[in-house]
Amino acid sequence: MAEYLTYAKSGVNIDANDEMVERIKSSVQSTFGPRVIDLHGGFAGLFRLDYDEKIFKKNFKSPILVACTDGVGTKVLVARDLKKFDTLGYDLVAMSVNDMLVMGAEPLFFLDYLALHTLDPVKVAELVESIAAACRVANCALIGGETAEMPDVYKKDDFDMAGFAVGVAERNKIINGSKIEVGDVILGLASSGLHSNGFALARNICFKKMKLKPEKEIPELGGLSIGDCLLAPTKIYVRPIIKLLSQYKIKQVVHGMAHITGGGLVGNVPRVLPAGCDAVLEKSAWKKQPIFDFLQKNGPVEEEEMFRVFNMGIGYVVVVSKDFADSVAKKLCSYGETVYKIGVIRKGSGNVILK
Repeated sequence: MAEYLTYAKSGVNIDANDEMVERIKSSVQSTFGPRVIDLHGGFAGLFRLDYDEKIFKKNFKSPILVACTDGVGTKVLVARDLKKFDTLGYDLVAMSVNDMLVMGAEPLFFLDYLALHTLDPVKVAELVESIAAACRVANCALIGGETAEMPDVYKKDDFDMAGFAVGVAERNKIINGSKIEVGDVILGLASSGLHSNGFALARNICFKKMKLKPEKEIPELGGLSIGDCLLAPTKIYVRPIIKLLSQYKIKQVVHGMAHITGGGLVGNVPRVLPAGCDAVLEKSAWKKQPIFDFLQKNGPVEEEEMFRVFNMGIGYVVVVSKDFADSVAKKLCSYGETVYKIGVIRKGSGNVILK
């Protein structure tokens, strides 16, 4: 008698998927606000934009939807090797919501995509729970996602993840850098470490050249294991920046912002500079986390390359009118951020000058 083939025998376990869905249900629902329409078993997420004075505190007069998508790169390999999955959700959410934040947009909702060799309900639940926790920090709803079990594509224990965020901005308040002018002050908000960029180089140094085990504790890194240090979650800057912008309803004192991701300060700040302006940055103006010196020393890596690859301790940049620089910095500090005055805007040709 012929043996019948099944989906499970082909490498896809529907029962494991059902168990995973049950495990993540409460975490996902914890991100819902009154704008989410919870449709059990729905094929898509529903989110209302209309205004209801009894429910919502404000409405947008001319709303512009803003959308972003991103992943976390080879940081997933560090998590895989350390078997630690409770921080990657912060990275995934942060990479998109911080990008849209640059334009003054507030995140509305988020969706995730996880692809892996074998669907382990506990592991996937840990990943999704971290995504939901990050969504709560970013004030956005996790309204949908997809988990794809593909043993023919991914090797055992391998996985990847991507995120998709949609936000909203008032049309006449979109921040695009066009108001940046000579004399503006550049404020830098501290990063939490590497965030989610430069991991090909970092992994090359730590695991190929130095042959460190992810669990190896490093004295120069405060006794943290190299794996835990590399997995430090990306900071989400949504709450302090949105709160800051709400303080200036008439005057637009924030002239430009940049999320410092791949390309570092020298690659991302020019994206918001108008023609005729340079950003002059003082490298001694802020304190770097020990991981950057560790990587530069053990590479070794030239300083110029470090600034092209890593955020070097600054995860987010705010360019403000010089007359409001002190008050803006004070406000951001009161919101819990570590803020440095890292430079000024000078006449130039759209470049970053490191001094």
